[in-house]
Amino acid sequence: MDLRDTLRSTGAVRGFTDDPVADHVVAAVLDDARFAPSGGNQQPWRVAVVKSPDVRAGMASLMRPVWEEYMGAQRAGKRAFAFGRSTGDAPVAAPNALLDQIQSIPVVLAVAADLTKIAIMDGNAEHRPPVVGGASIYPFCWSILLAARARGLGGVLTTFLSRAEAAAAPLLGLPQDHALVATIFLGVPTHQNTKLKRNPVESFAAIDRFDGTPLLP
Repeated sequence: MDLRDTLRSTGAVRGFTDDPVADHVVAAVLDDARFAPSGGNQQPWRVAVVKSPDVRAGMASLMRPVWEEYMGAQRAGKRAFAFGRSTGDAPVAAPNALLDQIQSIPVVLAVAADLTKIAIMDGNAEHRPPVVGGASIYPFCWSILLAARARGLGGVLTTFLSRAEAAAAPLLGLPQDHALVATIFLGVPTHQNTKLKRNPVESFAAIDRFDGTPLLP
């Protein structure tokens, strides 16, 4: 695909056909994604290609309470887990195709980051959780989705399992000093939405200061 078309049409895909995705295709996707940038070119990523039905079921069971807490906050009109905090609202049971059908999703990837290889520049922030360390790992995750899209696949990145990292660590063999940063689902999409809705540039870009004159196209 043309790069610009790929960038503008890679939306979240949560519905997949029964078509399998061969290991060599998954390897090719990761082979492209490994060229993603990272701080100091440390390439801190590790990937578990999860095939075991038992491990997948365990992942889903750990993510489900997080999902229900998320839905409870949403129903209450709040942003779930803002600043990493629970809102205290009652959880709400709701369908989630990724969790309900995790056994049949063609590809399930768990992505970890080696924290010894990441410079977390805002690690001393006292007024908010650190976030900038993600600059060394999430370009790799996004490159997985782009590489999959270029091969006619679709996918979505979730972070629900990270909320239950302590319990997920032994299930996935998470190495010491690593963070569980993403779960990525891939497959042949039942529908590829290519007309994505996004805010215009002038709504988020300004000149000189964040409160400056909007940058017009």
